[in-house]
Amino acid sequence: MAAPTKSNFAKPDQSSHPTKNMAVDTLALGGHTFHRVTIQPGWRWTKDLGPVVGTDTCQMDHLIYLLSGRVVVRADSGEEVEFAAGDLASIPPGHDGWTVGDEPAVWIEIPH
Repeated sequence: MAAPTKSNFAKPDQSSHPTKNMAVDTLALGGHTFHRVTIQPGWRWTKDLGPVVGTDTCQMDHLIYLLSGRVVVRADSGEEVEFAAGDLASIPPGHDGWTVGDEPAVWIEIPH
């Protein structure tokens, strides 16, 4: 029988900074991967990450739990949703996103 295990984002397995206004910490636990993503006020996907990735909008499928801050996501179809701390979000490929207000947005993402 396997024993319980734990991990903590205070000591991530990996940290990266895809842009100057974005940090991604990664943990692996129990055969799953978790990301803690932090984006600073003023961050916008099309301005900050789009030029790095090379697409007009984000083409990733996201499943997130927002810990703090606020984020707006606009689908390529034009639908727009604002997420705040405590919200769970399923965001399909084909979207832009940006922070709202003066607080960084921090979420836990489960890649799938």
